[in-house]
Amino acid sequence: MADTLTITDNRTGRQYEVPINNDTIRASDLRQIRVAPEDFGMMSYDPAFLNTASCRSAITFIDGDKGILRYRGYPIEQLAEQSTFLETAYLLIHGGLPTQSQLTSWEGDLSQHAMLHENVKKFMEGFRYDAHPMGIFLSTVGALSTFYPLAKDVDDPASRRLQMIRLIAKVPSIAAYAYRHSVGKPYVYPNKELSYTGNFLNQLFKQTEPIYQPDPILERALDVLFILHADHEQ
Repeated sequence: MADTLTITDNRTGRQYEVPINNDTIRASDLRQIRVAPEDFGMMSYDPAFLNTASCRSAITFIDGDKGILRYRGYPIEQLAEQSTFLETAYLLIHGGLPTQSQLTSWEGDLSQHAMLHENVKKFMEGFRYDAHPMGIFLSTVGALSTFYPLAKDVDDPASRRLQMIRLIAKVPSIAAYAYRHSVGKPYVYPNKELSYTGNFLNQLFKQTEPIYQPDPILERALDVLFILHADHEQ
């Protein structure tokens, strides 16, 4: 039996065959359904995209009704229990979990790019004291393109990978700076001796202590939270 959907337009009596792929039909295939030749054609109406697939993903599978979330085939429960956020980020980008040597190299690359250009900090200081941290965050991430103009070379795999590393590495600093700006506290530079999540807590909450030691329970909880929100394509 052919994987098609037969649609009968009761307005005209015409029938249309629409291909089915992966239990979906293309909304554009409905355009052929029209009363008069000059009509635009049938459209789908789906407020909030409650039943619309935006892409076909080889990275993420999510079924919220059944509580299923998989990254590259790995159940989210397994990743949350046995992996770190940086291991999960590597998995999403490269398709497999890293070996120990790959993880060490990956962590080193991210640590190298964690610092923000001093002019980025000056840019953030230009926001009003009561500006919303999310507005500061979004604006600053967008402004990174002016500091790294070669990022527009999206056809170069090496350039794409570098921009991924930069974003993953710098986002904690930007988010922490945005928060501290909103509460009138000085910015805190990254500490390479801490984990990715531990350093984020350091940049958020460090006071006058010489070395900030994150609460390991909070550090792990935040790391799991990062894993859960690492990629939600659908």
